Amino acid sequence: MPLRHAALAGLVAALWGVNFLAIHASLQQFPPIFLVALRFAILAVPALLFVPRPRVPARWLIGYGLGFGTLQFLGLYLGMEAGFPAGLASLVLQASAPFTVILGVLFLRESMTARRAAGICAAVAGLALVGFSRGGADGWWAFWLVVLGAFGWAVGNLCSRLAAPDRPLHLIMWMSVVPPVPMLALSLLVEGPEQLREAWTDAATMAAVPAWIGLAYTVILGTIVGSGIWVWLMRRHPAGVVAPFSMLVPVVGILAAWLVLGERPSVLEGLGGVLVVAGVLWASHTRIAAVRPPPPRDVRGEPQPEARSAH
Repeated sequence: MPLRHAALAGLVAALWGVNFLAIHASLQQFPPIFLVALRFAILAVPALLFVPRPRVPARWLIGYGLGFGTLQFLGLYLGMEAGFPAGLASLVLQASAPFTVILGVLFLRESMTARRAAGICAAVAGLALVGFSRGGADGWWAFWLVVLGAFGWAVGNLCSRLAAPDRPLHLIMWMSVVPPVPMLALSLLVEGPEQLREAWTDAATMAAVPAWIGLAYTVILGTIVGSGIWVWLMRRHPAGVVAPFSMLVPVVGILAAWLVLGERPSVLEGLGGVLVVAGVLWASHTRIAAVRPPPPRDVRGEPQPEARSAH
């Protein structure tokens, strides 16, 4: 991978890591379920107006929207609203990787190698350490909500694989059409009209500016710019080369939360984080076979004899 492409991959990891601070800021103003609906409603409007619908079966488009868009962010936002730290949330969400491997084995008949099994076990052990630490401090509910969000991401990964879109960014934009209506209905039932009215009334004050900035960051930089660059890189390089850069997301997320919010992981949480990152990297590592370029051809299109080495 050229240095400039590696820099772009690092930029995406930084954008996604800081994204958890943006979500934290938005949750100070808007109820979590309503915030999910608002986030994707903002994305759905330009998708419907300007982006061609991806040529994929509707069931996989809806499944991607329900998994990646709805369940992931519903669990993440509810967990953070319940008190789960933003930095650790960026780490626990990486549980989507072992969930994706397991779902691939169950539904896509992918192989479960010894290497993958060992990586999954290490990642699960790391998550258990983080959960044990947070569960003892603040209760298990918030932790399991973020784990539920990671599972939703894995369901979205499964549906996107089955969809196999020729233009992945179009699928990312169009899945935003799925969450707004069910999330708004759920918000009205759970959070209630009064809470939504209060949040929307206060949204016009100066105190709400950080929340709007956070929402704009999440939509523009976190989703459109970050996902756009990531898809561009994935189309030009093997997945095994690009995917490990996502392990920088929790590193950036934890450091950013430490600097801005004063969140300091405990020793147990730090050890769990190392196990999660190491396990995911180990499980996702694949050997990439070298591909020989086709032999040069002459003007008639016939293969030329291979050039002899000068050494």
